[in-house]
Amino acid sequence: MSTRATAARVLQQVIYEGDSLTEVLQQPLAQAIAAAEQPLLRDLCFGSLRWHERLSAVLKQLVTKPLKPADKDVECLLRVGLYQLIYQRTPDHAAVNETVKAVKKLGKGWAEKLVNGVLRRFLREREALLSAADRQETALYAFPAWLLARVQRAWPTDWKNIVQASNTHAAMTLRVNQRQYTAAAYQAQLTAQGVAADTVECVASALNLHKAVGVELLPGFAQGAVSVQDAAAQLAALLLDCQPGMRVLDACAAPGGKTGHLLEHTDELQLTALDSSASRLLRVTENLQRLQLNAHTVAADAGDVASWWDGQAFERILLDAPCSATGVIRRHPDIKVLRRDSDITALQQEQARLLRALWQTLKPGGHLLYATCSILPEENSQQIAAFVAEYPDAQVLPLGDSWGHAMAFGRQILPGDAGMDGFYYALLRKQHGEQSA
Repeated sequence: MSTRATAARVLQQVIYEGDSLTEVLQQPLAQAIAAAEQPLLRDLCFGSLRWHERLSAVLKQLVTKPLKPADKDVECLLRVGLYQLIYQRTPDHAAVNETVKAVKKLGKGWAEKLVNGVLRRFLREREALLSAADRQETALYAFPAWLLARVQRAWPTDWKNIVQASNTHAAMTLRVNQRQYTAAAYQAQLTAQGVAADTVECVASALNLHKAVGVELLPGFAQGAVSVQDAAAQLAALLLDCQPGMRVLDACAAPGGKTGHLLEHTDELQLTALDSSASRLLRVTENLQRLQLNAHTVAADAGDVASWWDGQAFERILLDAPCSATGVIRRHPDIKVLRRDSDITALQQEQARLLRALWQTLKPGGHLLYATCSILPEENSQQIAAFVAEYPDAQVLPLGDSWGHAMAFGRQILPGDAGMDGFYYALLRKQHGEQSA
């Protein structure tokens, strides 16, 4: 299977079968591609999904009769070809020729003329086709209509910056294990290896690489000196303010980035890492083994307290709640294809369910940090507003003002703020002497 044919099959699984791009790229189909071709495969897949709406608008002009369901792989190959011609630096003739060759690899020899004709027509009419596509707001901003409308409504003065940041490549960000190095000391280690990186002003443990590298090239990675994690996500361990010896719950813990950071940051925590997926919890265990840290892992629904809680209250809880992930589109462009407007209400309900359930496991005087990688207020500040209205013993604590945007409740980071992903945090304290709802 050629790289371009494989990219078409990957896109078919994401766009038409609803699979996660990250998961599909870990399957044998994608892993069979040679290591030297993996960067091209990832660029074709990520890029085609990042610009999905614009490519769709162009493709609709070029192929007026939709292909049969059995031939959606050919349609996805056309997307790959158009992505190369519009966004890649591959010479036009090479992009067309290699994409046409990939048709046979899909077992669809009859489509060679179609693919060749469509791509060559695009080259002849490029400016007119792109101009016509960009008259549609969804194509111009490469965002689905429902999501663009929500972002415009939520952030009327910031939405263009949000869209632009969401459509750019995110930097590879590292979390330095400060048990082993300061960020400046590890930055010096990288410099010695010829890897350029910048510190992040508001997150002491974070470094942004100028260019992504394989983790095997990071000094001390196998020994837990550093992990890959966006700076916004690194704020969680700092904001929860754990103290040595505390009983801590990391709910919805997989794949374990925040779990590891909590344990790196504070000694002797009695930490329970909880997740509903037993298979995803294996990732938590693997990450902790590399970091040479330990936690008690439990596979259970955090909202079904009776199934996992021993009745001993936690002093700190991190609820990194399931959400729309609209703040991390730059890292996961398939969100724009997979997510639906109707998902938001269901996610709100799940977030509220988890908040209510976990609140009863928090010790009076304890803190619960609510976090999402969403930029939608329905999942964030509005969710917390509803919760504190229902629970009089819930007090919202201040989070400082060195990062993000102040909301009615909590703080919001927008995509691209200080180079970070979009994230929301609200810190709740359970007050003594009040009766929960």
